[in-house]
Amino acid sequence: MGDKPIWEQIGSSFVQHYYQLFDNDRTQLGAIYIDASCLTWEGQQFQGKAAIVEKLSSLPFQKIQHNITAQDHQPTPDNCILSMVVGQLKADEDLIMGFHQIFLLKNIDDAWAYTSDMFRLALHNFG
Repeated sequence: MGDKPIWEQIGSSFVQHYYQLFDNDRTQLGAIYIDASCLTWEGQQFQGKAAIVEKLSSLPFQKIQHNITAQDHQPTPDNCILSMVVGQLKADEDLIMGFHQIFLLKNIDDAWAYTSDMFRLALHNFG
């Protein structure tokens, strides 16, 4: 990991941390958002740490497991890190589904936080 650019190291570490928290205790996700953070979850928008944690904590499943297929990270001109994650998830006894998630990570007062988060299941409607 030491030969990767710093933004990839930070982005990868945060992605791993996010899904570990999400899979084990979604109520703890507030630690990586700020009050100005925005979440778009399947087209629904939420702003602020409290609203985001409330949404993620109230999702209608008991168990979930994410498996990351790929992740890409880029530095932005304003010193943020843009991360895109593609993977699969399994919630309760549902079938395995693909997902896409994009994060914008910003360093605020020497701490990294997600300021933007967008999530979509990879569902296709050919009907």
